[in-house]
Amino acid sequence: MSSHHVIRDKQEPALIIANGESCSMELLGQLLEWSPTIVVLDGAAHRFEPLGIKMDVLLGDFDGNVNLEEIEQRQQPLRVVHTPDQNLTDLEKAILWLIEEGYPSANIAWATGFRADHTVNNMMSLFKFQDRIDLVMVDDHSRIFSLPTKYKKWYPKGKRISLIPFGLVEGISTLGLKYPLNEESLESGIRSGSSNEVLEDGWVEINYSSGRMLLMECWD
Repeated sequence: MSSHHVIRDKQEPALIIANGESCSMELLGQLLEWSPTIVVLDGAAHRFEPLGIKMDVLLGDFDGNVNLEEIEQRQQPLRVVHTPDQNLTDLEKAILWLIEEGYPSANIAWATGFRADHTVNNMMSLFKFQDRIDLVMVDDHSRIFSLPTKYKKWYPKGKRISLIPFGLVEGISTLGLKYPLNEESLESGIRSGSSNEVLEDGWVEINYSSGRMLLMECWD
């Protein structure tokens, strides 16, 4: 079983393995290079464990078909966190646990695909905890995070960027994108900002005055 342990007092982002569609081993390997603490949701344990990667925390309500005793024997040492609260999703419970443990950031894999309701709820979790922990959701097609009201980052020419509003987002202005916005609004079901792209190598700036919005960096 391969190990990923070079933990530096929680300086690196933790890695949450949710229960959506699996990502490629190439992407998973890139995430593991950060030497994170790996938190696996109980519903994904039967798919993650055969990969031969050591998990640090197994978390969930354990109401499904999980042979906890066998997993504990194979994964020692393993921290088991029982979270029976049915008012939260398992992903939300994992994020809250990391916050309580003092982690400042986390990457989230296996959180998209399969059931659409789970995917949407998982994305909404990025908003719910954005003031308490830095979260990035990653799959084989995109990198997704809650966009702060003032954002600036260097991108290569042609990089695809989508601005996805949840509800009404007002006062949006951009610099460096092929399809610029100038004090404009986006709204769910009315107008979205998908499939924009970076005009030239350089800095992209995105600012807005109110609302909530996801930024998706897409690579296909």
